[in-house]
Amino acid sequence: MKVLDLHCAHFHSFEGWFSSEDDFQSQLSRQLVSCPLCGDTDIQKKLSAPRLNLSTSRVEKEPEKSTEVVVPADNPPIVPSPQEVASLDTNQLQVAWMQMVRHVVANTEDVGRKFSEEARKMHYGEAEHRNIRGHATPAETESLLEEGIQVMPLPVPEVLKGPLQ
Repeated sequence: MKVLDLHCAHFHSFEGWFSSEDDFQSQLSRQLVSCPLCGDTDIQKKLSAPRLNLSTSRVEKEPEKSTEVVVPADNPPIVPSPQEVASLDTNQLQVAWMQMVRHVVANTEDVGRKFSEEARKMHYGEAEHRNIRGHATPAETESLLEEGIQVMPLPVPEVLKGPLQ
């Protein structure tokens, strides 16, 4: 098994697991490898050092502290302050963003292209209020905001648009 550190053209870093270098190159040439954040298929390998076990003695190491933010499914995501965001490195920001997007996907109903219509129905009391997500053009989004309907554009990576595992 070959574990590669990869990044897309937007410099989002992620890890890929492949059975061999040939397997990686094959998948890359068929554009099967994509960034989990933006869906970009222009993927490059990052430089990384191989891990070599040169010692035969096993020294028990203290476990590293996790920097991953865990949001329980039954609680809303915690939005960090601007100072907290400024102190995070790129990988921590990516992890936090992906967790927030997963939370939104798991706790909303996808109404697809009927988003504007459904948002208006809920705003004017014609439909039950619920958490929804869907597709709207920039003009539709602006129109909803002008009517006082609170909406927020959120890019969702293709990998998260399917069923959650």
